[in-house]
Amino acid sequence: MESCHCHSECCHEHAEKSCCCCHHCEHCHAETHEADEKWEKLRILSGGILFAAAAILFYACPEYAHLSIPAFIAAWLILGIDVAVKAVRTIFKGHFLDENFLMTLASIGAFAIAEYPEAVAVMFFYRIGEMLEDKAVEKSRHSISSLLEMQPDTARVRRDDQWLEISPENIEVGELILVRPGERIPLDGRVTEGESRLDMQAITGESVPKKVRVGDELLSGCINLESALTLEVTHVLSESMASKIIELVETAQELKTPAERFITKFARFYTPIVVGCAALLALIPPLLLDGLWSVWLQRAFVFLVVSCPCALVISVPMAYFCGIGAASRRGILFRGSACIEALCKIRTMVFDKTGTLTQGTFEITHVEPAPGIDADSLLKLAASAEAHSNHPIARSILNSVHDYIQPDETVEKSGLGIQCRCGHDVILVGNAAMMASENVAFQECGAVGTLVYVARNGEYLGCIVISDAIRPESLDTMQRLRDSGIKKLVMLTGDSEKIAESVSSQLKLDEFHANLKPADKLAHFNELAESMPAAFVGDGMNDAPVLASAGVGIAMGGAGSDAAIDAADVVLMGNQVGNLPFALSIARKTHGIAVQNIIFALSVKFILLILGALGIIGLWVAVFGDVGVMVIAVCNALRMNSAGDGVASRS
Repeated sequence: MESCHCHSECCHEHAEKSCCCCHHCEHCHAETHEADEKWEKLRILSGGILFAAAAILFYACPEYAHLSIPAFIAAWLILGIDVAVKAVRTIFKGHFLDENFLMTLASIGAFAIAEYPEAVAVMFFYRIGEMLEDKAVEKSRHSISSLLEMQPDTARVRRDDQWLEISPENIEVGELILVRPGERIPLDGRVTEGESRLDMQAITGESVPKKVRVGDELLSGCINLESALTLEVTHVLSESMASKIIELVETAQELKTPAERFITKFARFYTPIVVGCAALLALIPPLLLDGLWSVWLQRAFVFLVVSCPCALVISVPMAYFCGIGAASRRGILFRGSACIEALCKIRTMVFDKTGTLTQGTFEITHVEPAPGIDADSLLKLAASAEAHSNHPIARSILNSVHDYIQPDETVEKSGLGIQCRCGHDVILVGNAAMMASENVAFQECGAVGTLVYVARNGEYLGCIVISDAIRPESLDTMQRLRDSGIKKLVMLTGDSEKIAESVSSQLKLDEFHANLKPADKLAHFNELAESMPAAFVGDGMNDAPVLASAGVGIAMGGAGSDAAIDAADVVLMGNQVGNLPFALSIARKTHGIAVQNIIFALSVKFILLILGALGIIGLWVAVFGDVGVMVIAVCNALRMNSAGDGVASRS
């Protein structure tokens, strides 16, 4: 596969959106690729017509066959001169013995033994195969590069009492931007004015528009469908969701699977070996066994043509590339093809609870203040501590209070809670472990739910009980995971034993562990992963250590924390655990197609190599065999482009 030849001059004139195959702009790539494609078709057409005319004269009029030789040479120059030039260039770069070298050597050798039609046929069908391969690669690349359109070039920002159109990269957190109907949201933000519906398919893969109103958090890349929205920017461009998705997609091919690394090493050693075998095939029989030079040279050239490894080199990476594209259209992002292969081996699935198996939309169901403290005062103090937190529990408390004191200083204690200072008061809001660690004499609450204890200056003030509903799709997802071959389903949570037991029972999990700090989660996960390959699914800041260390870390991207998304190998942008079986299915199908291509290509090549060495097939069959294997393998890989359509409907 050739790399694109974008022009850097053009890139400065257009938006700096880099295409997936290089670091230049999409506009350059599209224009250059279209021009190259037209030139390639013209060259193949003109060379093919000349080749056909020469072949008709050669076979139909044997007495004038010698007149066809100049036409064969001209056709070869049209079709094969740039292949030969590439072969020479790679030799000077020290990377000789690639497919260009093999095809050039085979076709020139055929000329040397007066096999003129076969000599041109080698180049003609090789070029057709290359063209089909390029079209297949472009088709699979398009499904990925189309994601780059989710980031607009300009945004409308409010400055000096007027709306200005500027680049999103120059807009800061806290500024107001205006998004009109039909426009994409350029930066992550919170709605401050207006109501509308959003097309979130580019982010989550969900085709049903989502209704949004004042206070809702919106992700960049979504399309505003109905009416104008004013947003307060919450993330700069480099930290926005669209930028994170683009970065994930653009770097997805850097982490190669063992299968891809095997193919790279295989081609490096395989090609010199087959060239050596072809040389021995041409020399030993004539020198030692009195064979005819012409016969054994022809067999050697057949051997060279058949041995071309392009079917493997192209189709295996393409299968993973197409798999990544199919998953991305459903809002599932793989951080490289290596995690696809790792996901195929998973037999234990470990889950965080809050925001993963449950909706993460907490509501206060009970307030139990200490004697002498009223419920409103308790809630206001808790809201002050949670004022700067994005945790679902914090949002549920903040949503129930309209008037609270902004804290002077806030410290988040991972796995415990939050400590803040308001004037001379130190307020603690957290779980029982936090109260115990700070030596607060508290009254343990017996209610079922998430228990949030509040203390001020070491004095216990009361408890807030918060409940979180199980996601509607969680039970069905667990069953589908079992049906797909997952042997063990486990939940790790920092919540209480009672809540964990209730959720585990409803979802029919095999095992659960409660009251865990982040370090405890990591220790439990590592213990589970020792017995069989395990993946971890989570969404919170405290899940990041486990996501980073897991064989496969899967983050809930829609509402998940930035730390969780950055640490994960797979991101479920739809924020739906129901997409997990689909991610598993597409990973297995992608890996399966890659293995199919390896086995098919090597098997057919091996058979044709033997037949060529024995003289049973000639150059024509060798050419058709080589091109045919490549086309079949590439078409097999392209099946992944439509894989998401059939499987996705289940989720």
